[in-house]
Amino acid sequence: MNFSEINLNEFIIQYGSNLVFAILTLIIGLWIVKLLVKGISTGLDRGDTDKTLKSFIVSLSSILLKILVYITAISVLGVEMTSFIAILGAAGFAIGLALSGTLQNFAGGVMILFFKPFKVGEFIEAQGHMGTVKEIQIFVTILTTPDNKTILIPNGPLSTGSLTNFSRQPTRRVDWTFGIAYGDDVDKAYEVLKRLLSEDERILNEPEPFLAVKELGDSSVDFTVRAWVNSADYWGVFFRMNEQVYKTFDKEGLSIPFPQRDVHLFKQN
Repeated sequence: MNFSEINLNEFIIQYGSNLVFAILTLIIGLWIVKLLVKGISTGLDRGDTDKTLKSFIVSLSSILLKILVYITAISVLGVEMTSFIAILGAAGFAIGLALSGTLQNFAGGVMILFFKPFKVGEFIEAQGHMGTVKEIQIFVTILTTPDNKTILIPNGPLSTGSLTNFSRQPTRRVDWTFGIAYGDDVDKAYEVLKRLLSEDERILNEPEPFLAVKELGDSSVDFTVRAWVNSADYWGVFFRMNEQVYKTFDKEGLSIPFPQRDVHLFKQN
């Protein structure tokens, strides 16, 4: 056996065992992290922690614990941690410059968590998307659209851009525009609309519903109708009122006009 073979055997014996232990540390460590993260999530549920805070803490804990496992595995492999930390610091600086947007998203997540412009379960519109907030992670916020699509919005622009929260207020105003034909009884239209509003128990008495002639259009007399409802009842009341007006106007002799144009033909000799 020559000298090179002896060095190779020593290298395999010395670093081979380290590699095995490093892999075992990585596998067992990630398994323990999974259990710890699950335990943290369960503990937050039992403590009745705000869902917004819970998703952020769970996501952050998972990332930090995994980083700790990877560092431990590298240490077991035999890499000097002093040198490794120096290299890691330099690499972190370079990566930080390259991933400035990611750091901005992390800062945005912290801002969202602190100022709470929305919470998990609320319906919002932001960055050109609408949906129910399903989860707020450290880098992104996850929305579920009404047609069950999943949308991921980076926290950076989400925390600095304009946002509409449809769920924050307990009540909302529903607006309609209904038209009747010229020549129809305006007072009768008022009577029918008021009756339909009073028949829907979801419509609140305070503030009182508002009705007025909005404008005299090209082919119709248009009414503005406004009523206040609990936020959860908004769409149900909106669609129901449209249906009831269509059915009732016809029974009451009120016409719902549509644009028409008269064409006159002149015969030239």
